[in-house]
Amino acid sequence: MHLILFIVFAGLCLAGALNLLLQKHPINSALSLVVVMTSLAVLYLLLGAEFLAAAQIIVYAGAIMVLFTFVIMLLNAGREERTLGSKAAVALGFPAVAAILAVIATVILKAQDLGSVSLSDGITSTEELSRVLFHELLLPFEVTSVLILIAILGAVSLARKGHGDQEAGK
Repeated sequence: MHLILFIVFAGLCLAGALNLLLQKHPINSALSLVVVMTSLAVLYLLLGAEFLAAAQIIVYAGAIMVLFTFVIMLLNAGREERTLGSKAAVALGFPAVAAILAVIATVILKAQDLGSVSLSDGITSTEELSRVLFHELLLPFEVTSVLILIAILGAVSLARKGHGDQEAGK
C-alpha cells in the first residue's frame, strides 16, 4: 500500500513540476507549485516524518506560496512573449531527458527489495528537532527570512508604477 501511495504522489509531484514549467501564466505556475509542495508533504508522511509534513504544508504550501502569489499579483505579470528556445537546448535537451529516464528505469528494474522500508535506530523526536532548529540553526533561519523580505521589497520597488518616469523628469 505504501509503495502504491508513493508512486501516485511521486507521479503527482512530477506532473505538478512539469505543469509549473509549461504554464504560460505565472499564477497557474504558482498553483502548480502548491500541488508539488502538498505532494511532498504526503511523501514525508509516508516516510514517517509527520513534523516535516506539517511544516511543509504550513510554511511552504501555506505562507510562502501566499507570499509568492501576492508578489506575482502585485507585479501584475501578464502574458509573456513566447519563444521557441535555443536550438542547442532543443538538440541537447531531448536526448538528455531520454538518457536520464533510461538510467532511472534501469535502476528501478534492477533494484532488489523495492517495496521494503526499514526505520533507522535513532528516531528524532519533535522536541529534539525543535531544539536544533531554534537554538543551533536560529541565525541561518532568520537570515533566510530577511533575504526573502529584501527580495520581495526589491521586486515591489522595481515594479512600482512611474518609478522610471520620476527619475527621467528630474
